[in-house]
Amino acid sequence: MFDMGLGEILLIAIVAILFLGPDKLPEAMVKIAKFFKSVKKAIGDAKSSLEEEMKIAELKEEALSYKKRLDDATNELQGFKNIGINPMADIKDAVSDAKKSLSEVADTPKNSTPATPIEPKRETVTFEKKKPQPPLPSDEKREDA
Repeated sequence: MFDMGLGEILLIAIVAILFLGPDKLPEAMVKIAKFFKSVKKAIGDAKSSLEEEMKIAELKEEALSYKKRLDDATNELQGFKNIGINPMADIKDAVSDAKKSLSEVADTPKNSTPATPIEPKRETVTFEKKKPQPPLPSDEKREDA
């Protein structure tokens, strides 16, 4: 345990018997055993908590790397498609733009000329009849055969 030989252990036992006496020696041995057990338990708890903290740190690093990859992919998609994260906001913006353009149309006076000219209405409509084309010479040969 502590690199002690049999002679050293016997010397310590003899000294303990002389100082403590045979009556108090069993109680002292129990207290010493409990002390070593509690020290061993504390060291084990410290080791396990350090290992757990190391695992948590590794998991944090991994989660941050995944988050960075997802953010990069999201930014790439936004640049590619020109879309927002919140589609409802895009819809609300489109509706407000449509309402604004409708209110502008409603606010224009009725006698004003529109910005783009409109073709005048034609009173008569004429249809041209296509004339049948004469058959090609190659078609005549096929019909004879």
